[in-house]
Amino acid sequence: MMLDRRALPCLLLALNLACATARPVPSGADTPRLLSWSEQISVREGWLAKRHELLLPMMRRHGVGMWIIVNEEFHDDPLTQYVAPPRPYAGFRDVFVFIDAGEQGLKKIALPSYAEENITRFFEVPEETRVHKQVLGEFYKQYQPKSIALGIGGKRAVTHSLTRDAYSFLVEALGTEAEARFVSAAPLIEEYLDTRIPEELEHYRTLVVLTEQMVRRALSSEVVKPGVTRVGDVRRWLYDELGRRGVGTWFQPDLRVQRKGQGNGASRGFLAVTREDVVIQRGDLLHVDFGISYMGLHSDWQKMAYVLREGETDVPEGLKRALANTNALQDALVKASRPGRSVSEVYDAVMAEMKEKGIQAQVYSHPLGNQGHALGASIDFRSASRKEEPKTLREGSYIAIELNTRTPVPEWDGQEVFAMEEDPAYLTSEGWRFFVPRQEAYYVIP
Repeated sequence: MMLDRRALPCLLLALNLACATARPVPSGADTPRLLSWSEQISVREGWLAKRHELLLPMMRRHGVGMWIIVNEEFHDDPLTQYVAPPRPYAGFRDVFVFIDAGEQGLKKIALPSYAEENITRFFEVPEETRVHKQVLGEFYKQYQPKSIALGIGGKRAVTHSLTRDAYSFLVEALGTEAEARFVSAAPLIEEYLDTRIPEELEHYRTLVVLTEQMVRRALSSEVVKPGVTRVGDVRRWLYDELGRRGVGTWFQPDLRVQRKGQGNGASRGFLAVTREDVVIQRGDLLHVDFGISYMGLHSDWQKMAYVLREGETDVPEGLKRALANTNALQDALVKASRPGRSVSEVYDAVMAEMKEKGIQAQVYSHPLGNQGHALGASIDFRSASRKEEPKTLREGSYIAIELNTRTPVPEWDGQEVFAMEEDPAYLTSEGWRFFVPRQEAYYVIP
């Protein structure tokens, strides 16, 4: 997803195979099977059990004695579905508490408005008749945690999600002495959400394959009729497919049209989103930015297509060279990235290689996973310029390798073209690995 804007519709996704033209379209047998809701819940509860096993060492690494998440009716905490069973929570206030109980290990307590069976499989749930404030106070006195981590003080919304009323509730329950022990849970939250477990990988691959297939259809003659189809028609097609399939999206699908003679001034560069009333014409270079939400995971995907002019049978060589430059940028990023390496080191190495090759490049890659713009180590021009200690890459983490190059195209009278790509990848000891092969040739619309 592009770095400066996002809408947040919660729409639903679709998936069918279709005609893409740059390479063979997968057969119907290759369409990934999506799990039913009940199957998704079952799988995700298995993931939750694994995550709870990882939590105590994380808490100790960050010096956290107690971690409290407060979920409120009509105001879900974004962490709830990742620390508790991923089901609807409709009570006035639900509280989830994790305590480092020393030799006893991790103590997990839930104070829900309704003590449903699925919660009791993961948490100790006191009697419903007991007042939540009283129970919290008793656990605090019993374990005397040196620090109590809350969703406060972080820079990202998921790390400062505790409301003022919930904060006041905790102070009343635990006392002013405990308030002095309140700390930001941001570092713990980041490690918890940026740590991927092996069981997630193939389900995430399904999500990425789904995203690719849907974008291939959107950037094909099935949807785009040159001289007739408007940008808004493609967006609405994506929306309708979302709804038909029953999978979500976390941002509005964006389309960009680059056209000979348009120039970068008119297009506002790579950040420009084309108006919905623009009619797609022959000779246009199209770009789609799209992501899907499934099983608490999110994809982020950008691909490009060329609309053939009358008499053309292939993409102009200058445009091919533009995409090849972006592939070279991807290669440099993959080569420079290793677990434990700082993002500033990676960024500097990538940009040095691009300078040596004479490629105008920009990198703005970001973590993926439980959010589309997830917590973790970003490799981009902003993180490279920050004064704070740079973050390091974590093995197994997911990332959106999002970047572009700018190349003058002879067939467009030297006009510069942005070749923008974005691919989900996961980090191994040998660098990033794409979930599906990257784009090395434009999708072609006849």
